[in-house]
Amino acid sequence: MTAHGKKTRGFTLIELLLAIFILAMMAVLGWRGLDSIVRSRGTLTAEMDQTRGLQLAFAQMQSDCAHMANNTLLRSRAFLQAEDNRITLVRMVLAENQPTRLQVVSYRVNADGVLTRRESAATRELAQLDNLWQAALSDVDTNTSVALQANVQNMVMRLWVPGPNAGPVQNAANAGGWRQAAGVSTAGGVPAPTGLEVSLSLQGQQIPMVKAFLLGAL
Repeated sequence: MTAHGKKTRGFTLIELLLAIFILAMMAVLGWRGLDSIVRSRGTLTAEMDQTRGLQLAFAQMQSDCAHMANNTLLRSRAFLQAEDNRITLVRMVLAENQPTRLQVVSYRVNADGVLTRRESAATRELAQLDNLWQAALSDVDTNTSVALQANVQNMVMRLWVPGPNAGPVQNAANAGGWRQAAGVSTAGGVPAPTGLEVSLSLQGQQIPMVKAFLLGAL
């Protein structure tokens, strides 16, 4: 009884159960929305990390291709070998107040789907460069490799070879244009390629990332 002699009416059991049910539904809906936001953020972060890794890998490839050694410096030695999942090239090392040196750089996609880069010691001796080149091609180089990108499904290359009929022609023996990379040597008067196109396909993505580089642009 209150001071006025009237009873205070409380919530019934049904009303309490209904209120608890409504609060529970709101909590479930809120949790689902939050979970969706967290999942979307995680996916977006992973995609941004992949894009950032590809950009760094392509930037490093662009630098290596721009510093590629020329025929005169190498005296008609092989300077580039490109095939599926493998790139080996010779680049110039330019340092202030130091003579130009040569270095062998290798890009590989290993069995775990990781794109790696390995560089040899820099040298001015062509005989030593020959040994470094063979070690890189045989994958017996003991220098530490650097991981550039994970979850790589494959890496495919094409070369731009100049010719009298330059154009987007593939597998044409006497015409210039893009050709599937299958190893290149400058010996024997073979025209040296002036461009390299690299296509990287990541696991779970249908469209590959494609980038073209000028060879020996510096």
